[in-house]
Amino acid sequence: MKHAGPPTLDMIEDDLLAVLRACPELTERKRGIFYRKSIAFLHFHEDPAGLFADLKLGKAFTRFPVNTKQERRALLNRVRQTLASGLK
Repeated sequence: MKHAGPPTLDMIEDDLLAVLRACPELTERKRGIFYRKSIAFLHFHEDPAGLFADLKLGKAFTRFPVNTKQERRALLNRVRQTLASGLK
């Protein structure tokens, strides 16, 4: 599964990437790749099955589908919960 390229990231620009960029705890080091302090926190992959986000929960990444607006909202809710909890 490869990292999401520019055309794929364009599809999630307004309803996902823009919202993530507004989170003061996150830094986008490369388009679609977010860090929390110096630790990789969230990035996106694409494959024939669709678009997925890998979110760092604890010490491991957990994969979330982000193909629909509902899936994107669910990811954003999980990101907010993780940031609010202080988990690294």
